[in-house]
Amino acid sequence: MQARKKYVLLALCAFCWLLLFYWGGVQSRLLRLLSPRAGEEPPRPWPEWVDRALLSGYAGPEELQADGGPGDSPRQRRQAWAGIYRDSRCRMDTCFDFSRCRNARDGFRVYVYPPERGERLSESYRKILASVTESRYYTPDPREACLFVLGIDTLDRDQLSSQFVPNVDERIRGYPLWNDGRNHLVFNLYSGTWPNYTEDLGFRVGQAILAKASLNSEHFRPGFDVSIPLFSRDHPQKGGERGWLLRNSVPPRRKYLLMFKGKRYLTGIGSDTRNALHHIHNGKDIVSLTTCRHGKDWEKHKDARCDHDNQEYER
Repeated sequence: MQARKKYVLLALCAFCWLLLFYWGGVQSRLLRLLSPRAGEEPPRPWPEWVDRALLSGYAGPEELQADGGPGDSPRQRRQAWAGIYRDSRCRMDTCFDFSRCRNARDGFRVYVYPPERGERLSESYRKILASVTESRYYTPDPREACLFVLGIDTLDRDQLSSQFVPNVDERIRGYPLWNDGRNHLVFNLYSGTWPNYTEDLGFRVGQAILAKASLNSEHFRPGFDVSIPLFSRDHPQKGGERGWLLRNSVPPRRKYLLMFKGKRYLTGIGSDTRNALHHIHNGKDIVSLTTCRHGKDWEKHKDARCDHDNQEYER
Protein backbone atom coordinates (compact mmCIF):
# COMPACT_ATOMS: atom_id res chain seq x y z
CA MET A 1 0.00 0.00 0.00
CA GLN A 2 2.84 2.38 0.88
CA ALA A 3 4.51 1.60 -2.46
CA ARG A 4 1.32 2.41 -4.36
CA LYS A 5 1.04 5.78 -2.62
CA LYS A 6 4.63 6.58 -3.54
CA TYR A 7 4.05 5.78 -7.22
CA VAL A 8 0.85 7.84 -7.28
CA LEU A 9 2.66 10.76 -5.67
CA LEU A 10 5.53 10.52 -8.16
CA ALA A 11 3.08 10.41 -11.07
CA LEU A 12 1.31 13.54 -9.81
CA CYS A 13 4.62 15.37 -9.41
CA ALA A 14 5.69 14.39 -12.95
CA PHE A 15 2.35 15.57 -14.37
CA CYS A 16 2.63 18.92 -12.57
CA TRP A 17 6.19 19.36 -13.82
CA LEU A 18 5.18 18.66 -17.42
CA LEU A 19 2.21 21.04 -17.13
CA LEU A 20 4.41 23.86 -15.83
CA PHE A 21 6.99 23.17 -18.53
CA TYR A 22 4.52 23.33 -21.42
CA TRP A 23 2.57 26.26 -20.00
CA GLY A 24 5.78 28.22 -19.47
CA GLY A 25 6.73 27.58 -23.10
CA VAL A 26 3.32 28.76 -24.33
CA GLN A 27 3.50 31.91 -22.19
CA SER A 28 6.97 32.77 -23.48
CA ARG A 29 5.80 32.32 -27.08
CA LEU A 30 2.79 34.54 -26.45
CA LEU A 31 4.99 37.27 -24.99
CA ARG A 32 7.45 37.03 -27.88
CA LEU A 33 4.65 37.19 -30.45
CA LEU A 34 2.89 40.13 -28.83
CA SER A 35 6.03 42.14 -28.05
CA PRO A 36 9.11 40.79 -29.88
CA ARG A 37 12.47 42.24 -29.04
CA ALA A 38 14.19 44.57 -31.46
CA GLY A 39 15.69 42.59 -34.34
CA GLU A 40 14.13 39.33 -33.15
CA GLU A 41 11.94 37.28 -35.47
CA PRO A 42 8.71 35.93 -33.97
CA PRO A 43 8.89 32.22 -33.05
CA ARG A 44 7.54 29.50 -35.24
CA PRO A 45 3.89 28.63 -34.66
CA TRP A 46 3.22 26.16 -31.88
CA PRO A 47 1.41 22.87 -32.49
CA GLU A 48 -2.23 22.88 -33.55
CA TRP A 49 -3.40 21.53 -30.18
CA VAL A 50 -2.14 24.73 -28.53
CA ASP A 51 -4.09 26.85 -31.05
CA ARG A 52 -7.27 24.96 -30.29
CA ALA A 53 -6.71 25.16 -26.53
CA LEU A 54 -5.98 28.91 -26.49
CA LEU A 55 -8.29 30.24 -29.21
CA SER A 56 -11.37 28.03 -28.98
CA GLY A 57 -13.20 30.53 -26.76
CA TYR A 58 -12.32 33.58 -28.83
CA ALA A 59 -13.09 34.96 -32.29
CA GLY A 60 -13.32 32.50 -35.13
CA PRO A 61 -11.16 32.59 -38.31
CA GLU A 62 -13.79 34.63 -40.17
CA GLU A 63 -13.41 37.43 -37.62
CA LEU A 64 -9.62 37.36 -37.46
CA GLN A 65 -8.99 39.05 -40.78
CA ALA A 66 -5.88 40.96 -39.78
CA ASP A 67 -3.33 38.72 -41.50
CA GLY A 68 -1.87 39.64 -44.86
CA GLY A 69 -0.52 37.34 -47.55
CA PRO A 70 1.75 34.45 -46.69
CA GLY A 71 4.77 36.30 -48.01
CA ASP A 72 4.30 39.39 -45.85
CA SER A 73 6.26 39.99 -42.69
CA PRO A 74 4.34 40.49 -39.41
CA ARG A 75 5.22 44.18 -39.53
CA GLN A 76 3.84 44.55 -43.05
CA ARG A 77 0.64 42.77 -42.05
CA ARG A 78 0.16 45.07 -39.07
CA GLN A 79 0.79 48.13 -41.22
CA ALA A 80 -1.63 46.95 -43.91
CA TRP A 81 -4.30 46.19 -41.35
CA ALA A 82 -3.94 49.54 -39.57
CA GLY A 83 -3.79 51.38 -42.89
CA ILE A 84 -6.99 49.97 -44.37
CA TYR A 85 -9.46 48.68 -41.87
CA ARG A 86 -10.16 50.39 -38.64
CA ASP A 87 -13.33 48.34 -38.34
CA SER A 88 -13.12 44.94 -40.02
CA ARG A 89 -16.71 44.02 -39.16
CA CYS A 90 -18.36 46.88 -41.05
CA ARG A 91 -21.57 45.97 -42.85
CA MET A 92 -24.25 48.18 -44.35
CA ASP A 93 -26.45 47.74 -41.28
CA THR A 94 -23.66 48.67 -38.86
CA CYS A 95 -21.51 51.31 -40.60
CA PHE A 96 -23.93 53.07 -42.95
CA ASP A 97 -26.46 55.73 -41.89
CA PHE A 98 -29.59 55.07 -43.95
CA SER A 99 -31.40 57.98 -42.32
CA ARG A 100 -29.43 60.35 -44.57
CA CYS A 101 -30.96 58.63 -47.60
CA ARG A 102 -34.49 58.73 -46.22
CA ASN A 103 -34.17 62.40 -45.36
CA ALA A 104 -32.96 63.31 -48.86
CA ARG A 105 -35.55 65.26 -50.80
CA ASP A 106 -35.31 63.16 -53.94
CA GLY A 107 -34.05 59.88 -52.48
CA PHE A 108 -30.53 58.66 -53.17
CA ARG A 109 -28.11 61.54 -53.76
CA VAL A 110 -24.30 61.64 -54.03
CA TYR A 111 -22.11 64.59 -53.10
CA VAL A 112 -18.58 65.01 -54.47
CA TYR A 113 -16.18 67.10 -52.42
CA PRO A 114 -14.88 69.88 -54.68
CA PRO A 115 -11.14 69.42 -55.32
CA GLU A 116 -8.97 72.06 -53.73
CA ARG A 117 -7.27 74.65 -55.88
CA GLY A 118 -4.18 73.13 -57.48
CA GLU A 119 -5.29 69.59 -56.56
CA ARG A 120 -3.60 66.90 -58.65
CA LEU A 121 -6.13 64.52 -60.19
CA SER A 122 -5.27 61.63 -62.48
CA GLU A 123 -7.18 61.21 -65.71
CA SER A 124 -8.85 58.08 -64.34
CA TYR A 125 -10.10 59.82 -61.21
CA ARG A 126 -11.35 62.77 -63.27
CA LYS A 127 -13.48 60.33 -65.23
CA ILE A 128 -14.88 58.78 -62.06
CA LEU A 129 -15.83 62.17 -60.60
CA ALA A 130 -17.27 63.32 -63.92
CA SER A 131 -19.41 60.18 -64.15
CA VAL A 132 -20.89 60.99 -60.75
CA THR A 133 -21.38 64.72 -61.22
CA GLU A 134 -23.00 64.23 -64.63
CA SER A 135 -25.42 61.59 -63.34
CA ARG A 136 -28.97 62.14 -62.04
CA TYR A 137 -27.83 61.14 -58.55
CA TYR A 138 -25.46 64.07 -58.02
CA THR A 139 -26.28 66.90 -55.65
CA PRO A 140 -24.18 70.03 -55.03
CA ASP A 141 -25.70 70.32 -51.55
CA PRO A 142 -24.05 68.05 -48.93
CA ARG A 143 -27.15 68.35 -46.73
CA GLU A 144 -29.12 66.38 -49.31
CA ALA A 145 -26.46 63.69 -49.78
CA CYS A 146 -26.75 60.05 -48.83
CA LEU A 147 -23.26 59.15 -50.11
CA PHE A 148 -20.03 61.17 -50.25
CA VAL A 149 -17.10 60.83 -52.68
CA LEU A 150 -13.70 62.34 -51.92
CA GLY A 151 -12.26 65.10 -54.07
CA ILE A 152 -8.78 63.75 -53.27
CA ASP A 153 -7.32 61.27 -55.76
CA THR A 154 -6.83 57.96 -53.90
CA LEU A 155 -6.53 55.68 -56.93
CA ASP A 156 -2.74 55.27 -56.85
CA ARG A 157 -1.35 54.65 -53.34
CA ASP A 158 2.06 53.46 -54.52
CA GLN A 159 4.51 55.80 -52.75
CA LEU A 160 6.95 55.46 -55.67
CA SER A 161 4.34 56.66 -58.17
CA SER A 162 4.32 60.20 -59.50
CA GLN A 163 0.53 60.23 -58.93
CA PHE A 164 0.80 59.44 -55.21
CA VAL A 165 -0.97 62.10 -53.11
CA PRO A 166 0.62 62.69 -49.67
CA ASN A 167 -1.04 63.58 -46.36
CA VAL A 168 -4.38 62.03 -47.29
CA ASP A 169 -5.12 60.83 -43.75
CA GLU A 170 -4.65 64.31 -42.28
CA ARG A 171 -6.71 65.96 -45.00
CA ILE A 172 -9.75 63.66 -44.90
CA ARG A 173 -9.90 63.84 -41.10
CA GLY A 174 -10.22 67.60 -41.57
CA TYR A 175 -13.48 67.17 -43.50
CA PRO A 176 -16.37 68.22 -41.20
CA LEU A 177 -18.57 65.45 -42.65
CA TRP A 178 -15.95 62.65 -42.61
CA ASN A 179 -17.29 61.10 -39.38
CA ASP A 180 -14.77 58.21 -39.47
CA GLY A 181 -15.72 57.56 -43.09
CA ARG A 182 -19.39 56.77 -42.52
CA ASN A 183 -21.45 57.09 -45.75
CA HIS A 184 -18.26 57.75 -47.73
CA LEU A 185 -17.06 55.86 -50.80
CA VAL A 186 -13.29 55.57 -51.40
CA PHE A 187 -11.85 54.42 -54.75
CA ASN A 188 -8.48 52.68 -55.15
CA LEU A 189 -6.72 50.84 -57.96
CA TYR A 190 -3.13 50.46 -56.71
CA SER A 191 -1.76 50.11 -53.18
CA GLY A 192 1.67 49.43 -51.77
CA THR A 193 4.93 49.28 -53.69
CA TRP A 194 6.53 46.66 -55.94
CA PRO A 195 7.39 43.85 -55.36
CA ASN A 196 5.27 43.19 -52.25
CA TYR A 197 2.27 45.44 -52.94
CA THR A 198 0.91 45.31 -49.40
CA GLU A 199 -2.55 46.80 -48.97
CA ASP A 200 -1.36 49.81 -46.99
CA LEU A 201 -3.22 52.79 -48.44
CA GLY A 202 -1.38 55.27 -46.24
CA PHE A 203 -4.60 56.41 -44.56
CA ARG A 204 -7.39 54.89 -42.49
CA VAL A 205 -10.56 54.06 -44.36
CA GLY A 206 -12.49 53.56 -41.14
CA GLN A 207 -16.19 53.01 -41.80
CA ALA A 208 -16.01 54.13 -45.44
CA ILE A 209 -16.96 51.76 -48.25
CA LEU A 210 -13.86 50.76 -50.21
CA ALA A 211 -14.17 50.26 -53.97
CA LYS A 212 -10.85 48.65 -54.81
CA ALA A 213 -9.15 46.59 -57.51
CA SER A 214 -7.21 43.45 -56.52
CA LEU A 215 -8.63 43.52 -53.01
CA ASN A 216 -7.34 40.74 -50.76
CA SER A 217 -10.18 38.34 -49.93
CA GLU A 218 -9.02 38.23 -46.30
CA HIS A 219 -9.56 41.99 -45.98
CA PHE A 220 -12.73 42.22 -48.06
CA ARG A 221 -15.81 43.10 -45.99
CA PRO A 222 -18.71 41.16 -47.61
CA GLY A 223 -21.84 43.12 -48.34
CA PHE A 224 -19.97 46.36 -47.73
CA ASP A 225 -16.84 46.79 -49.86
CA VAL A 226 -16.94 46.71 -53.67
CA SER A 227 -14.48 44.79 -55.82
CA ILE A 228 -13.81 46.69 -59.07
CA PRO A 229 -11.68 45.77 -62.11
CA LEU A 230 -8.32 47.37 -62.74
CA PHE A 231 -8.71 49.73 -65.71
CA SER A 232 -6.22 51.89 -67.58
CA ARG A 233 -6.30 55.68 -67.79
CA ASP A 234 -7.24 55.33 -71.47
CA HIS A 235 -10.47 53.52 -70.63
CA PRO A 236 -13.37 55.63 -71.98
CA GLN A 237 -15.68 57.29 -69.51
CA LYS A 238 -18.65 56.59 -71.75
CA GLY A 239 -19.20 54.81 -75.03
CA GLY A 240 -19.79 51.48 -76.64
CA GLU A 241 -22.51 50.64 -79.08
CA ARG A 242 -25.85 49.45 -77.80
CA GLY A 243 -27.01 45.93 -78.46
CA TRP A 244 -23.78 43.97 -78.19
CA LEU A 245 -25.06 41.88 -75.29
CA LEU A 246 -28.19 40.39 -76.80
CA ARG A 247 -30.62 38.31 -74.79
CA ASN A 248 -29.90 34.56 -74.87
CA SER A 249 -26.62 35.21 -76.65
CA VAL A 250 -23.76 33.46 -74.84
CA PRO A 251 -21.01 34.17 -75.64
CA PRO A 252 -21.77 37.69 -76.92
CA ARG A 253 -21.59 38.31 -80.66
CA ARG A 254 -18.20 39.89 -80.99
CA LYS A 255 -14.85 38.77 -82.34
CA TYR A 256 -12.95 38.83 -79.04
CA LEU A 257 -14.35 37.16 -75.94
CA LEU A 258 -11.49 38.12 -73.62
CA MET A 259 -8.44 40.34 -73.99
CA PHE A 260 -5.65 41.16 -71.55
CA LYS A 261 -2.58 43.31 -72.10
CA GLY A 262 -0.20 44.11 -69.26
CA LYS A 263 3.05 43.40 -67.48
CA ARG A 264 3.97 39.83 -66.57
CA TYR A 265 5.58 39.96 -63.16
CA LEU A 266 8.56 37.60 -63.07
CA THR A 267 8.85 37.63 -59.28
CA GLY A 268 6.82 38.71 -56.27
CA ILE A 269 3.11 38.85 -55.57
CA GLY A 270 0.96 38.37 -58.67
CA SER A 271 3.64 36.59 -60.72
CA ASP A 272 1.94 33.17 -60.53
CA THR A 273 -1.42 34.56 -61.59
CA ARG A 274 -0.13 36.49 -64.57
CA ASN A 275 2.07 33.62 -65.70
CA ALA A 276 -1.02 31.40 -65.72
CA LEU A 277 -2.73 33.74 -68.21
CA HIS A 278 -0.37 32.32 -70.84
CA HIS A 279 -2.37 29.08 -70.93
CA ILE A 280 -5.70 30.65 -71.90
CA HIS A 281 -4.24 32.51 -74.91
CA ASN A 282 -5.31 31.07 -78.26
CA GLY A 283 -4.70 34.13 -80.47
CA LYS A 284 -8.25 34.01 -81.85
CA ASP A 285 -11.05 35.03 -79.52
CA ILE A 286 -8.94 34.93 -76.34
CA VAL A 287 -5.84 37.12 -76.49
CA SER A 288 -3.33 37.60 -73.67
CA LEU A 289 -0.33 39.85 -74.31
CA THR A 290 2.29 40.35 -71.61
CA THR A 291 5.69 41.96 -71.37
CA CYS A 292 8.53 41.08 -69.01
CA ARG A 293 9.83 44.64 -68.94
CA HIS A 294 8.96 45.57 -65.38
CA GLY A 295 11.43 47.14 -62.98
CA LYS A 296 15.08 47.93 -63.53
CA ASP A 297 16.42 44.40 -63.06
CA TRP A 298 13.83 42.44 -65.01
CA GLU A 299 16.51 40.91 -67.26
CA LYS A 300 18.02 39.10 -64.25
CA HIS A 301 14.79 37.14 -63.90
CA LYS A 302 13.82 36.71 -67.57
CA ASP A 303 12.74 33.27 -68.72
CA ALA A 304 12.58 31.52 -72.09
CA ARG A 305 9.26 33.13 -72.96
CA CYS A 306 10.26 36.75 -72.39
CA ASP A 307 11.71 37.61 -75.81
CA HIS A 308 8.69 36.22 -77.65
CA ASP A 309 6.21 37.74 -75.23
CA ASN A 310 7.85 41.17 -75.44
CA GLN A 311 7.75 41.03 -79.23
CA GLU A 312 4.06 40.08 -79.31
CA TYR A 313 3.25 42.77 -76.75
CA GLU A 314 4.86 45.49 -78.87
CA ARG A 315 3.22 44.18 -82.03
